Amino acid sequence: MPERFEKNPHVKSQKDTDARWTQKNDVNFYGYKNHVKQDAGSKIVVKYKVTDASVHDSNATDSLLDEKDKGEVFYTDSAYSGEPQEKIIASKEMFNKVCEKGTLNHPLKEEQISSNREKSKIRSRVEHIFEFMEMSMNEMYINCIGIKRASAIIGLMNLTYNMYCKIQLMSVYWDTCAHTFLKKNRIC
Repeated sequence: MPERFEKNPHVKSQKDTDARWTQKNDVNFYGYKNHVKQDAGSKIVVKYKVTDASVHDSNATDSLLDEKDKGEVFYTDSAYSGEPQEKIIASKEMFNKVCEKGTLNHPLKEEQISSNREKSKIRSRVEHIFEFMEMSMNEMYINCIGIKRASAIIGLMNLTYNMYCKIQLMSVYWDTCAHTFLKKNRIC
């Protein structure tokens, strides 16, 4: 942080010193990241953590997992592969279903590709959260200064997504109940 920010509190209050730059697909972004833990069955966001944009997704794994996850299956993409991540998953006593990563001189074998395809059917559900937020919530752009405010706004975005999901789940539940009732009473 430049010295002039320290000397003038008005300038400092207008600069976001918590946010950081990152690059994805040759595009630069400045801000924060929303790391989420999702229930695979209901698609509900169970826990989240907000970091500056420069933090790699896999660095939030340890803080998102807890003792309640013991015995659960951990599905995620190949960004979470590697020995440090395997240790975290093992320490939480979870079943590791991280997609495997190929390299230039060691491409994936056919059975690994098939295994990744099966894992991705469940793993990809987390992408629906971010797709919903990008399509329905101002493309996830937030206008605030500081990680505390960003965490609050992102938390509200996650809550909004959960409410939307709950409405979808309830409509499926009521449709199933109504169909069962009609079928049982031979109305349909």
